[in-house]
Amino acid sequence: MKKILVIDDETIIGLSCERALAMEGYEVKSVLSGKKGLELLEEEPFGIILLDLKMPDMDGMELLKTIKEKWPETKVIMITGYASVDTAVTALKLGAFNYIEKPFDPDTLFNAVKEAGE
Repeated sequence: MKKILVIDDETIIGLSCERALAMEGYEVKSVLSGKKGLELLEEEPFGIILLDLKMPDMDGMELLKTIKEKWPETKVIMITGYASVDTAVTALKLGAFNYIEKPFDPDTLFNAVKEAGE
C-alpha cells in the first residue's frame, strides 16, 4: 500500500483527506506548508503526494518541480481551488499525474489516488 502525503495550507483539507483515505486503508500524513512537506519527504518515502497549488510559503508549481527532480517516481496529484486550463496544462507538463479541483468529493479523491497507485 502506497503512503500518501498531503501538502495543503488548509487544515480541513489535510484532515479530510487523512480520514477519507485512511478508511480505504491508506497510510496518510499531512502537513500545512511546502517547507514541511519537503522536510518530511527527506525523512521518508511517499508513493503519492496531494499537493495544493497555492500556499503562503511556497508556490505549488515550484514545489512540484522540486519533487519531480528529487523523487521522480513519486506521483503528484495537484489540488486547487483556483483551477484553470492553463494551470492544469502547466502542472501536467511539469510532471503532475493528475489535477483535481476543490472542493472535491471523496469519490473524486479515491479515484485519483487509485489511478496513481496502479
